[in-house]
Amino acid sequence: MSGLLDGLMGQLGESGVSQIAKSLGVDENVASGAIGMALPAILGGLAKNTQSAGGAQALSTALDGHSDSVFGDLGSLLGGGGDGAKILGHVLGAKQGSVEQNLVGQSGMNASMIAKLLPILAPLVMGYLAKQRSAGGLDAGGLGSMLGQEHEASQKKSPGLGGLASILDADGDGSIMDDVIGMATGGGSSASGVSGAKPKGGLGGLLGKILGR
Repeated sequence: MSGLLDGLMGQLGESGVSQIAKSLGVDENVASGAIGMALPAILGGLAKNTQSAGGAQALSTALDGHSDSVFGDLGSLLGGGGDGAKILGHVLGAKQGSVEQNLVGQSGMNASMIAKLLPILAPLVMGYLAKQRSAGGLDAGGLGSMLGQEHEASQKKSPGLGGLASILDADGDGSIMDDVIGMATGGGSSASGVSGAKPKGGLGGLLGKILGR
């Protein structure tokens, strides 16, 4: 499926882009271009994290706490609300700094602006994915397949994503997947039953914070 990025931009709309641009103090065209580069990075990170059944299930569980109503609460996100920073930490992991640096080089925004932009977009991505999962009746496997197809389509449309694809595909920085699965399967009654995952805090821990529980 190649419509996630277009769908996200469509639901954000010109009004949303305008609000983000104003909050960052940049031209709307600059903001729109940066958003168009940043969203594939977040979606790509999610796609990498769902390459295993455990990772896909962890994301599906996380989406239970999100909805597209977040688009109507954009003002709160612009003011620093929401769990965008925590979401990014688990989606991009150790690659977040490299992704931010790449976006600085490609978008025309400085590092401070990009550091503010990504946490605004992350909850919007989660809310939109929750909407698509519900509309399509997708299970965890279907969700992972949808993200994988989107990532492939984005690479074909914009090869390398300005260098982002190589960052997201890089190995050797530790597995984000282990952290995501660990959060979803951590000890106690919060375990989701993913076989072989080691407890790392449980849904009552870090993932619970992401979901706002």
